[in-house]
Amino acid sequence: MFLHIKMVSITLSVSDEIRETMKKFPEINWSGLVRTCITEKAKTLTLKEELLNDLSKEKDFNEWAVNLGKKAKKGRLKSILK
Repeated sequence: MFLHIKMVSITLSVSDEIRETMKKFPEINWSGLVRTCITEKAKTLTLKEELLNDLSKEKDFNEWAVNLGKKAKKGRLKSILK
């Protein structure tokens, strides 16, 4: 079974100086290098987003737990004072 991945093209602008430097190294697949860099950055950003979402959920849970603890302590103080 073969998966067909649709690819889109983008146009990238670099300075003339960079272009001349790139020409000095024709063995480098510049398109592949840029594709890899973009892919890795996208994966990193996606992971960061997921971690921040998880952290947000954990923060909500921690706030709930702290509030529950405060309520429990408040109830104990009332019973001790009686």
